[in-house]
Amino acid sequence: MEKFLKVTNAPITGQLISLSGVKTIATASATAATVTIKYFDGTTTTVTTAVQVGHDVYTAILNAAEDALATSWQKAYYSLSLPKAVTSIVNA
Repeated sequence: MEKFLKVTNAPITGQLISLSGVKTIATASATAATVTIKYFDGTTTTVTTAVQVGHDVYTAILNAAEDALATSWQKAYYSLSLPKAVTSIVNA
């Protein structure tokens, strides 16, 4: 069963981030404006927000991914509101 994070405060309402095949979730620093989610297929989802404070966006995404993957297979997505304003979510 595919699992997704549904970012409720994304510029595109209810934008989904796939949790299938996630290799890493990372950020460059505690105050970086981006969090990257890299997949085994070579693609990357980049979440751009206002500047983080103490890795708060990274931690929110990481915790939500863990929570989502622990839910029933019948729940395909897990809602998440990030602690900072979301500028964009791009998968490439």
